[in-house]
Amino acid sequence: MTRTDDEVTPRPTLAQVAARAGVSLKTASRALGGESYVSEKTLTSVLAAAAELDYQRNAAASLLASGRLADSLGLITGDFTNPFYSALAQAVEDEIRPRGMHLSVANSRESAEQEKRVAHDLADRQTKAVITVSAMTDHSDYAQLQARGIPVVFVDRPAENLAADSVVFDNREGGRLVARHLIEAGHRRIAFIGDYAWLPTYRQRLAGMGDVLDGSSASWRDLLRTDAHDVASSRECVRGLLALDEPPTAIVAGNNRILLGAMEEISASDSSPAVIGFDDPEWARVLGISVVTGDIEELGRSAARLAVARLGDRTRAHENVVLPMRLIVRRSTAS
Repeated sequence: MTRTDDEVTPRPTLAQVAARAGVSLKTASRALGGESYVSEKTLTSVLAAAAELDYQRNAAASLLASGRLADSLGLITGDFTNPFYSALAQAVEDEIRPRGMHLSVANSRESAEQEKRVAHDLADRQTKAVITVSAMTDHSDYAQLQARGIPVVFVDRPAENLAADSVVFDNREGGRLVARHLIEAGHRRIAFIGDYAWLPTYRQRLAGMGDVLDGSSASWRDLLRTDAHDVASSRECVRGLLALDEPPTAIVAGNNRILLGAMEEISASDSSPAVIGFDDPEWARVLGISVVTGDIEELGRSAARLAVARLGDRTRAHENVVLPMRLIVRRSTAS
C-alpha cells in the first residue's frame, strides 16, 4: 500500500505549538483564536511557534469529517449595498470555481472590529485563504491568520504593516485623469466629494488630483468635501456646494454611491454642473456620465489567482499588483 504524505509526516498539533511556545494549551488556543486579552509577548511566541511548525488550526474538523465543508475561499467586502462589491465577488468566484473551490462572502460594514471578527470566523471554519477589502488602517493582526497557514490577499486597498499579496487600482493616476480632463474642458472651480478620509483609495485619488490642480486651480481644495460614504451624505455635500455664491462648475464623485447621491441632488435643483465619477455603474452609461474606472473583473480574478498561488507556494515573494484606470468621456462633461 502506498503511504500518503499525511501518514509520513503527521500534521502538527496545537499541543506541539503550545509546547514550543512554552505556554499552556488553552493560552495557545486563545492566541491563535485572536482573543484580545492575550499579551503581546505571548502572542508573538505562539505565532512564531505556529509558523515554525506550519500549523493550521483545525477548528472545523468535525464539519469536514461530516462532509459539510468543501475547500473554500473567503472574501470580506466593505458594504453589500455597493454594486462594486457584487461585481468583485462574481469575478473571484468565476476564477476559483473551475478549481473546485467555493466562495464565502462576508461584510465588514467598513468596521475594523467587525472585519477582525469575520476574518477569524472564516479561518475557524477552515477557509483556505482570505481576500479582504480591508476597513483596517493597520493589518498586523492578519499575521495571526498567516501563522495558521491561511494566505491573506488585500484587494482594492493595500496592506499596511504586513507582508502580504495585494492587487489595487492605480488610483493616483485615476485622480490625474479626472483633473486633466476637467481642466482641458475649461473648468477651474472643481469640487471633489470623497469617501471616508482614512481610505487609501480616497487619499490616492485626492493626491492625483492635487498633482494636476494645485498648480492650475488654486480654489479647488476649498471645494473639497469628505466622509460622504453613502447617497444621503453625498446629497448633503452637493446641496451645500450648489448653494455657494460661486458654486463649482464641475463635481467629481469619489465612488459610485457618491455619484448616485450627486446626480439625485443635481436633478432636484436648477443647477447643471459637469459631473464625473469614479467607478462605472450601469446606470452611469445610460445617463451619459463620464467616469474614471478600472477593470473590476480583473481586480477580482487577480486577487483570486494570488490567493491560489500562495496556497501552492507559501515561500514565494509577495506581489503588489497595480492595475490601470481609464477615462471614459460621456456627455456629462461635454465642453
